[in-house]
Amino acid sequence: MFDKKIYINRRHRLKQQLGSGIVLFPGHDQSPINFADNTYPFRQDSSFLYFFGHNRPGLTGVLDIDNNNDYLFGNDAGIDDMVWTGHQPYISELAQMVGIKKTGTLAELESFMQNAFSSRNDLPSHKGFSSGNTIHFLPPYRAQTRLKLLRWSGFSSVAIEPSPELIKAVIAQREIKTEQEIIQIEQAINITVDMHTDAIRMTKAGITEQHVVAALYNKIHDAGVSMSFTPIATTQGEILHNHFYGNTLKSGDLFLLDSGVENAMHYASDLSSTFPVNNTFTSVQKDIYSITLDAHETAIAALKPGVAFKDVHFKACRSIASGLKELGLMKGDVNEAVLAGAHALFFPCGTGHMMGLDVHDMEDLGETYVGYDGEAKSTQFGLKSLRLGKVLKPGFVLTIEPGIYFIPALIDKWRAEKKFTDFINYDALEPYLTFGGIRNEEDYLITENGARLLGNPKPKTIADIENLKK
Repeated sequence: MFDKKIYINRRHRLKQQLGSGIVLFPGHDQSPINFADNTYPFRQDSSFLYFFGHNRPGLTGVLDIDNNNDYLFGNDAGIDDMVWTGHQPYISELAQMVGIKKTGTLAELESFMQNAFSSRNDLPSHKGFSSGNTIHFLPPYRAQTRLKLLRWSGFSSVAIEPSPELIKAVIAQREIKTEQEIIQIEQAINITVDMHTDAIRMTKAGITEQHVVAALYNKIHDAGVSMSFTPIATTQGEILHNHFYGNTLKSGDLFLLDSGVENAMHYASDLSSTFPVNNTFTSVQKDIYSITLDAHETAIAALKPGVAFKDVHFKACRSIASGLKELGLMKGDVNEAVLAGAHALFFPCGTGHMMGLDVHDMEDLGETYVGYDGEAKSTQFGLKSLRLGKVLKPGFVLTIEPGIYFIPALIDKWRAEKKFTDFINYDALEPYLTFGGIRNEEDYLITENGARLLGNPKPKTIADIENLKK
């Protein structure tokens, strides 16, 4: 945990931003796999972690802004619990660790929240609450949390609409990473760089994808961390989120690894590497890899405060389209092709996303708020998958990950529809239908004057990778 002053200051800033009302942060409970005592590994809600610090189930934080009181609610472990879990800190001890003086049991929380909801005499209008009765909470993404809100509100669905004011206030704080947070993120990144380096060295024909994944998990267990998301480790890189792991690596294959870790403080990393199963890339693999790497470096060069990330994305898209045109896979005016969305046949996703306590930071709060400051997202294929489009600020941490993917089903569909025939040379694509996909991904901090790579550099040039394979 950070020093308690950090949590006190975070809550103070939030209360100042909101001005009045009650702010509710329901923490997570244990989630059973198949019966009550066999649970999934526990991970606390990230906004609860940000303001209250504790990765322990059964806690709820409440801020009573009008009376300037912060509460931590939860039940102390009894002797029956301690038989199974050992001694657990009391709620009062947990509260002191994050600078909170007032505590209560879960029964007292129930009464507290029922009284708070019943005092809201203007529920039907929702947006017109009197300031003293406003109850702020974030979008509930777990069914258990939604059920609690329904119960506390007297089962009024109108009463459990999340607070846009709180969403915006939380984003305004969490999107700007402090020096302490950057230290945590870089710890996670450095472990991930080592994982990717090991994977490049170990891949060879005859082993399975699962063999590589097992080595990744062994690495994180040795480091005392966990995965920040389920790894993508595949010779079928054209499947953007491939968790199959059942393929056997063959000579001539490309292997795509997209993985990250979450350190002890729950800060995430997210890196991608693509490399040959053989000791060297083929000439065709080098061609496509070089185009993706050029797009990657183009996006990095464009990072600085005041630039909209959507424009960074378009620079990467134009770089990809230009490179594919040189290979004869695309044709026509590059700018027109990108504006029309023709390049999305090869690059149907976004150039990057925010990262922090979540690998897709604050995604539970809504991409429209987190990535676009409330503006509507594009509905165009490819562009609609860009999670971040807004103007960059110092303190943002984000990923850069343009790629090229040859997706047979998508190519066949567009070809049958005669889609973008002015920009795509479908006949030239035939030899690439079994190529797969390529992406590199690194994590960057937006600084006052530009951007800097976070953590140790990973192998990403053709020479870097081939040298590791020797």
